[in-house]
Amino acid sequence: MGARDRTLVPVQELHDAPLAPLTTFRLGGPATRLLTATTDAEVIEAVREADGSGTPLLVIGGGSNLVIGDKGFDGTALRIATKGFALNGTTLELAAGEIWTDAVARTVEAGLAGIECLAGIPGSAGATPIQNVGAYGQEVSSTITEVVAYDRRSEETVTIPNEDCGFSYRHSRFKAEPDRFVVLRVRFELEDAGGLSAPLRYAETARTMGVEQGERVPAAAARETVLALRAGKGMVLDPEDHDSWSAGSFFTNPILEEAEYEAFLARAEDRLGPGTTPPAFPADGGRVKTSAAWLIDKAGFTKGYGTGPARISTKHTLALTNRGEATTEDLLALAREVVAGVREAFGVTLVNEPVTVGVSL
Repeated sequence: MGARDRTLVPVQELHDAPLAPLTTFRLGGPATRLLTATTDAEVIEAVREADGSGTPLLVIGGGSNLVIGDKGFDGTALRIATKGFALNGTTLELAAGEIWTDAVARTVEAGLAGIECLAGIPGSAGATPIQNVGAYGQEVSSTITEVVAYDRRSEETVTIPNEDCGFSYRHSRFKAEPDRFVVLRVRFELEDAGGLSAPLRYAETARTMGVEQGERVPAAAARETVLALRAGKGMVLDPEDHDSWSAGSFFTNPILEEAEYEAFLARAEDRLGPGTTPPAFPADGGRVKTSAAWLIDKAGFTKGYGTGPARISTKHTLALTNRGEATTEDLLALAREVVAGVREAFGVTLVNEPVTVGVSL
């Protein structure tokens, strides 16, 4: 084997490999084959090999947004473990395999603003544009300038500018075309505000810090506040805390057309009494976004709901959790129960945020 060939061999290859340890749910059966790639070249070669042989391919980053079926994955699972953190002034480039929350910490240490309120989100940097990751008033789409990806259709590496990424609420072009692009690198433009954060957009963060929405605070303090808020909701990974054995928010916040929202309000008043005012936020196209957590709670699925090995978090109604002995089917049974209950109570259908592999709600 020549030197060129050796550079294309992934660092690690396992067969009948458990996938549960690679997910934050700690659920799912094995993959026929598991490759771990530590360079972009290894990622591309593994993808090309799978595509060339017609082998199903599952790309895994931090595993924080995956629900894998108990039967596992019949094909090649590719774990992206690339490393690369390059900061040039206010411009940041991250390799897809970089641990996201560590990267956020390093930008705050450098005195830069723009992603400090996305601290504590589990997973890898490459997943952030796919889901347009957001929390506490920030979304990555506001700071991403471009995404470098391998295009499986054209079989070449492409650089996609922000305006061509199709970003919207928890959505992107990459999510819309899941079998086309494999993210390799993500580039961001941050802000040097003299060590201050971006203006705080989220009411809970501002209230906790004792300031008004729109004000700036020290970026390090904003990060620490968000970490504390997330930890209080079981949204920071902790092996000892089963409330964090989850995918974070399991359902997206519903976005309703005007007529749908009016019907929802009527159902809410019928169920909870006149004057009931569910959370409502303006969304694109004159639509209204409401709170999935509120819907779940008011439909009777309170914190800690469930008696089996999969239950709603004791800290946050939006997180479904593995209490240690759950199977994926246990989790899906709970999710289906919640979806059916909310639909019956309010006429609104919840949509799961995590990607499902080999299973569906």
